[in-house]
Amino acid sequence: MRTQPPARSEPAEFERILTSPATREVIPIDPQLSARWHVHDYPSIFARWNYHPEYEVHLIRRSSGRYIVGDRVGVFAPGQLVLVGPNMPHDWISDTRDHVAGRDMVFQFLDEWIRGCQQVLPELHDVDDLLSRASRGIEFRGRTSERAAAALEAIGSTLGPRRLRHIFDLFDILASAPEDDYELLANEGIPWSPDPQTEAIVGRAVRYIFDNITGDVRLSTAAAVVGMSEAAFSKYFKRASGQTFSEMVRKLRLSQACRLLRQTSPPIASIAREVGYANLSNFNRQFLADYGMTPSRYRSLNATV
Repeated sequence: MRTQPPARSEPAEFERILTSPATREVIPIDPQLSARWHVHDYPSIFARWNYHPEYEVHLIRRSSGRYIVGDRVGVFAPGQLVLVGPNMPHDWISDTRDHVAGRDMVFQFLDEWIRGCQQVLPELHDVDDLLSRASRGIEFRGRTSERAAAALEAIGSTLGPRRLRHIFDLFDILASAPEDDYELLANEGIPWSPDPQTEAIVGRAVRYIFDNITGDVRLSTAAAVVGMSEAAFSKYFKRASGQTFSEMVRKLRLSQACRLLRQTSPPIASIAREVGYANLSNFNRQFLADYGMTPSRYRSLNATV
């Protein structure tokens, strides 16, 4: 089968996202509704590196690609369902350059709204732990993801008490998810208050990584790019992103490898070299540590070619 070349738009897309501060998305208020539900396409003004004070339940309905939630970089596919906490930067970037109609289904609600509901409906305090965990972002899977997606769809097709029923169903499904059905995404204890200077510095460093993802990536060069000493940049990057520079390089290399494993057919050794690994054994070991399976197993489960 003919090998497909990597999508050249991906580094440019990450450059656009990560070299500028996350945009503060303003969620429109409808006085007739408790919270906002909507579907949007990709690309879209809503599909961008952004943050907002609302919680967000985010469902990918079609296409695949890579996402960033806080300091977590990963891959997504249809059916992925994530709960993002207030003010956490996030974005989903599809692999395709084509227009994807109705890619995202989103439900957004304010903390003040749910706390107000709890004052008159004390049973809703059962979601307190869920809301606390959302500060790190939560990805749901398995039966929980399937049931939550159905409840999310139903919110958009109903009004009045039936709409509220589906909202509370969604909360119940997510709050009662078994441990095997969810994963916390971002590192713990990182404040997600918007900081334009920090976003810009980290963004320039990540741009440098993407520009050199197939070759040699050095902390000393990244420090020079942002105009800092190596020691100062290392500490700053760790504090700002929640991970070391080398950890970020590893995550972005492996994320690129996932896309190539899904969408192209070269030998795994070739893909390892293409994402900057000269040693195949090291690539296999790091891939297994991050994704819980070998590259060959990942390809067999996710290949689209």
